[in-house]
Amino acid sequence: MTGVLQGLGRAEIEQVVRDVLRRRAETAVPTGASVAAHGQSAGSRPLLVNVSARHVHLSREHLASLFGPAAELEVHRALYQDGFFAAKQTVAVVGSRRRMIPNVRVLGPCRNATQVELSFTDGVSLGIDLPVRISGDHHDTPGCVLIGPAGTVELEAGVIRAMRHVHMGPADLADYDVAPGDAMQLRIESAGCTALLEDLIVRDGEDIKLEVHIDTDEGNAVNLPAADSIELLKPEICACRG
Repeated sequence: MTGVLQGLGRAEIEQVVRDVLRRRAETAVPTGASVAAHGQSAGSRPLLVNVSARHVHLSREHLASLFGPAAELEVHRALYQDGFFAAKQTVAVVGSRRRMIPNVRVLGPCRNATQVELSFTDGVSLGIDLPVRISGDHHDTPGCVLIGPAGTVELEAGVIRAMRHVHMGPADLADYDVAPGDAMQLRIESAGCTALLEDLIVRDGEDIKLEVHIDTDEGNAVNLPAADSIELLKPEICACRG
């Protein structure tokens, strides 16, 4: 990876690791937490809008590198989608400006490829130009350094700002009359912050619950916790209302 470790010697890297471990011992700030709000659904299933905080998905190989060869992800809390969870493990993310975000939550289960999901603000802080991508699309994406208690991992790629999206099961696709890959719109009414978020990409799965994911910057901009009304719309429906 170009730029991230240039100019950093072994002693500096080890000092960063020690600083991360010290900070973990001194603070118990939760990360990977989400703010959720419920809205109107076209079907019988509730519409949940979740703010997805910065987090990391690890491959088995990188889990071992960061936490030790026998490491397994431990469940901190279950996520809304069945089988997925926020792990007890966290890592530090180091960017090209040698700035670090500590205590970034790992989400489980492990994946085939490691991925780091950050907000636009996180990217500015770390000096990383974040591309907006659907999860799993790592083509021409930047890398970073991950630091865990047992070692470090230098990622060549896989750092993204996740494209806002909506998870749907087969019944939800039918209710909204959309197909995987379609773009939808999310209208959020809240005091002084009413907004329309466009280009929510539809992602499907057999055992998926209806859920919208937006990032921290977007959730703050629309004041999601104070939302009075939330609607998931097809673009042509929203255009008619305008």
